[in-house]
Amino acid sequence: METKRPLIGKNEGIETFKNKWYDEECKFAIEEMKEAREKWLVKGRREKEEQEYHHKRKEAHRMIRNKKKTYVKSVIESVEEDQKHNNTRKMYQTVNQFKKGYQHKFSIIRNKKENSQRLQRRKQKYGKNILTNY
Repeated sequence: METKRPLIGKNEGIETFKNKWYDEECKFAIEEMKEAREKWLVKGRREKEEQEYHHKRKEAHRMIRNKKKTYVKSVIESVEEDQKHNNTRKMYQTVNQFKKGYQHKFSIIRNKKENSQRLQRRKQKYGKNILTNY
């Protein structure tokens, strides 16, 4: 898996509506938590490392919870501001986007002729399977 990362890469430039609250501070807290867990598991599950891991875990989850809460409050405030200033369209766009969350964007089929041929082959294969089974 590690060898594929440099070739494939990550879409770090993509920012969805759902994870705008996630920043470097959250990433750092989660990395610390993972390191503490790894340390606890490697050293034979000693009590000191276990307590450190649980402390880091609580800290990371508390930070994430607070970031989410402040983000939701800011979205609600922006919706209220839009309502006060009669920006109805923007208000409903924000509400709908927040309500739906992340929506995966499917790629558009560009070659309809190729797609119809593929569908036709699938139907033929399905028909042959039905005839051979009976």
